Amino acid sequence: MKTIYLDNNATTRVLPEVVEAMLPFYTDLYGNASSMHSFGGQVHGRIEQARAQVAELIGAEPEEIVFTGCGSESDNTALMSAVECNPGKRRLVTTRVEHSAILNFCKHLAVKGFHTTYLPVDTLGRISMDALLEAIDDQTAVVSVMYANNETGVVFPIEEIGKLLRARGILFHTDAVQVAGKIPIDVKKLPVDMLSLSGHKLHAPKGIGVLYVRKGVRFCPYLIGGHQERGRRAGTENVASIIGLGKACELAKKELAKGTAGMAALRDRLEKALLERCPDAVVNGDRESRLPNTTSVSFEYVEGEAILLRLDEFGICASSGSACTSGSLQPSHVLRAMGIPYTAIHGSVRFSLSSYTTPTEIDRVIEVLPPIIRELRSYSPFGRDKFEQYLCRIDGARAD
Repeated sequence: MKTIYLDNNATTRVLPEVVEAMLPFYTDLYGNASSMHSFGGQVHGRIEQARAQVAELIGAEPEEIVFTGCGSESDNTALMSAVECNPGKRRLVTTRVEHSAILNFCKHLAVKGFHTTYLPVDTLGRISMDALLEAIDDQTAVVSVMYANNETGVVFPIEEIGKLLRARGILFHTDAVQVAGKIPIDVKKLPVDMLSLSGHKLHAPKGIGVLYVRKGVRFCPYLIGGHQERGRRAGTENVASIIGLGKACELAKKELAKGTAGMAALRDRLEKALLERCPDAVVNGDRESRLPNTTSVSFEYVEGEAILLRLDEFGICASSGSACTSGSLQPSHVLRAMGIPYTAIHGSVRFSLSSYTTPTEIDRVIEVLPPIIRELRSYSPFGRDKFEQYLCRIDGARAD
């Protein structure tokens, strides 16, 4: 059975071109980039080439790129650097819908006496600029707002937020893990001080991330040790993965130049069919300002886990939300923050496409999923009643 992979916000396949670029660094080019000899020196040169490729994707200077182990490390590093470089400030501001790497690190800082304000979102997953303005003060060390939400795809007004914070001299970090390779990023225009990326979200391997740190921003390293990354992140470099990330960024830039309209059209095609064929289904989040590859659909009166298990029988991969919280029995904190009704919140499914998703794959999901929803609802008295009402409306319309 061919796998139909629509869980690209959880991770992406490593592209063949990326694997090819990495392989020599597992075999012939195995030197340590910190060595004085030329054998290691050539590896250092290739790392710097990859750094330039990453910088090119987001409009940064190469020296503003710090390689990390993952997006979570980048997020943690950004927040820790902000509070350590501003010892007199004990307040942070973020949103209720952030990734767990931000939310749980704020909880960690709370034990150390820091206070975090969590901005609410409306029913479409949007934050209020007025609420942000009320939350910040002279004691605010950093504001961290994700560029786009990993569950709904909702894009936040990063440029507007950055301008507000820059005028008040407050550090601004954004988690752009879900954005890179999907919509353009240009840090020359965006007033952000720090920005996080993760390789495995844009067809590079797992275990490699990036923290962009704007030139001139005070920075305190999170990992202490050797001089790697200009003293900003200790530890022998994960060379092969760094090279792979550089290649993936180069390919992502080329894909962005082609545009993402095709990916958005497939997403819209999937949404339209599901809403037409599945009564009491709703798309979660702002449908105007969102990533082109992401849709979160809630099916009332049915469990999302049951939907995913049935889809898996057909080789279709989707998710109920963030992969980092899939082990939790609690419903999505993002959808709860948006006020999604209890009858729908447990029946949410996220489909996240890539530029390699095909129309045939989307058509297969459209073929398979509505019967699954009908079957699962037949087991629920609420779903059964709703479906019978739907059939009566259809029969009435035909009679007219």
